[in-house]
Order: sequence, then structure tokens, then C-alpha cells
Amino acid sequence: MKNSFLKKITDISGIHKRAAFSDLPDRLPSKESVFQALAKERYSCRKFKDTPLTDVQISHILEAARVAPTAMNKQPVHVWVVKSPEALEKLKGATDYTYGAPVVFMVGAKPDAAWVRKYDGKNGAEVDAAIVGTHIMLEASALGLGNVWVGSFDPAKIKADFPETDGYEVVALFPVGQPDVQTSANHEKRQSVEEFASFI
Repeated sequence: MKNSFLKKITDISGIHKRAAFSDLPDRLPSKESVFQALAKERYSCRKFKDTPLTDVQISHILEAARVAPTAMNKQPVHVWVVKSPEALEKLKGATDYTYGAPVVFMVGAKPDAAWVRKYDGKNGAEVDAAIVGTHIMLEASALGLGNVWVGSFDPAKIKADFPETDGYEVVALFPVGQPDVQTSANHEKRQSVEEFASFI
């Protein structure tokens, strides 16, 4: 009789927990999130088909970049979509790493428009541009497009050949297009969680 009473109390407690959804984390299957799967699948693509990007694809990538978070929402970033044959040819004069992509997103930061950390004067423009660039890569990947972060370029040559960038520091180039190469074995080389993160 006593055991039967305790079982009923336990059952009622379980019902209350389920009604309040307090046991939801315990009931949900442990699985990879959609974002985590995308982040793992994305790789640095260094060979592209000459298939042009559609206006819709470019629009989606720009929108993902536009809504990227920036310090104090100051948005000291600009994106130039390099897609005309003439502009792509000029860009090749500043870098060897466009990889034949039909479009290169050029991301610039404007230091005098950015948030500055009061403790040490650290300017946040470059970090903001990096966040915008990451959004570009992840949205391109979500659209099934190859992409890569390029930091090897001649800033002076870009300044000279692209006067539109005046007032900005070009932080990175992002070639984007239909991939013509699979991920390399190097892609899987990652630190373990224990090496990568610490609890303090």
C-alpha cells in the first residue's frame, strides 16, 4: 500500500514537470543543430566554376552581411560586390587568390566610425568587418555556394585601383561561386574540445 502511494506521488510529480516543460532538456534528443551542421560543412573553397551568381543569391548574401552585429550597432563597414569582368581583372592585380570566382565580396572597415573601447582605445572596426565577413561565408554556404576568406592582398593596389574604397580599410576578400573542388583532408583537423575550451 505504501509503495503504491509513493508511486502515485512520483507519477503526479512527473506529470507536473512535463506540464511545466521543466524536463524538456532531458526529453529532447541530443542532436546537432542546423547551424552547427552548416558550420561543420563549410570549407575554404579554392577553385570555382565560372557559373555566374544570380541576383537573388547576391541579394541573400548581402542581406546576411547587412544584419550582422557590430559594436554599439555603429555599422562601420561597407561591402563592395566585385563582379564585372573589368573589376575582377583589376582585383587580380592586387591578389593572386580570387580562384576564378565569378564574384568577390570586398569588405572594408571605417575606423573613424567605429566603437572604441574606453579602457585602452581598441578600435572595433576590424572586428565588426570580420563578423560581417563571417556572415557572408555562412550565408553563401547555406545557399550551397563555395567561399573562402582571403587576407593576402596588396592594400595599396586596391586603394589605387578601387577609389570607391577611400576612407575604408579593406579587411578581407571573399570569393564566392559554385565550387569546383571538394574539401581537403586538412578540413577535419581540429583541436579537441578539451584543448579548445576551458571552464573557469
